[in-house]
Amino acid sequence: MLSAQIRDELAAELAQAERSRVPIAPLTAAHPDIDVVDAYEIQLINIRQRIAEGARVVGHKVGLSSEAMQQMMGVDEPDYGHLLNEMQVFEETPVKASRYLYPRVEVEVAFILAEDLPGADCTEEHVLAATEAFAPAIELIDSRITDWKIKLCDTIADNASSAGFVLGKQRVKPDDIDIKNIDASLTKNGEVVAQGRSDAVLGNPVTAVAWLARKVESFGVRLKAGDIVLPGTATRAIDVRAGDDCVADFSGLGSVRLVFE
Repeated sequence: MLSAQIRDELAAELAQAERSRVPIAPLTAAHPDIDVVDAYEIQLINIRQRIAEGARVVGHKVGLSSEAMQQMMGVDEPDYGHLLNEMQVFEETPVKASRYLYPRVEVEVAFILAEDLPGADCTEEHVLAATEAFAPAIELIDSRITDWKIKLCDTIADNASSAGFVLGKQRVKPDDIDIKNIDASLTKNGEVVAQGRSDAVLGNPVTAVAWLARKVESFGVRLKAGDIVLPGTATRAIDVRAGDDCVADFSGLGSVRLVFE
């Protein structure tokens, strides 16, 4: 467990790395005693600071939601980060790759909530009842840690390596699609570079959202009506750079595009 002073210092280092686009060494290297609670508290320090500067929380993302990623990190549950309004990007507007350090994209089925979710008692049934629609999405991830040399507490402290997100235009109600059986593919510059299916996310993306609702309550956070939730990627993450044109296609859910300049 780290002191409050050390947490503040590490949060400031991560924030400066994001602003300057100069990465820092892993937090876990200099502070091997850091734990998950420390890491989430560091994340929250920076989120609160950004809110104080005018940002709004518009949702959350779940990371490490596939079995393979959990095995790689040596964990048995996902992690989460915050989505802020200033992180949203749009299909019609190319994104400057230079804004990021090591940008990657992931293909996700976004949940748009119509009602607040309960916390510790949240079930998959609650999630489906509260979801207004699913939407095609691409999450833009990045690491403020040099060369993505991260362990679990590094990525949690770094807002679960989140950097941006874009939603496609299509909306599909939960009753109109099998959320566990959506095929997804990512095309980069006309070439298919990743393929997967929605059940790669904990067997069911709804499971990831229910886990998230239960988890965040312990940190004084709730999932609310209007929130966007990214439950985890259906495919592996793909590196991107200036000039890349990415399109994610989802069976029964449409597509979404993200262009880098």
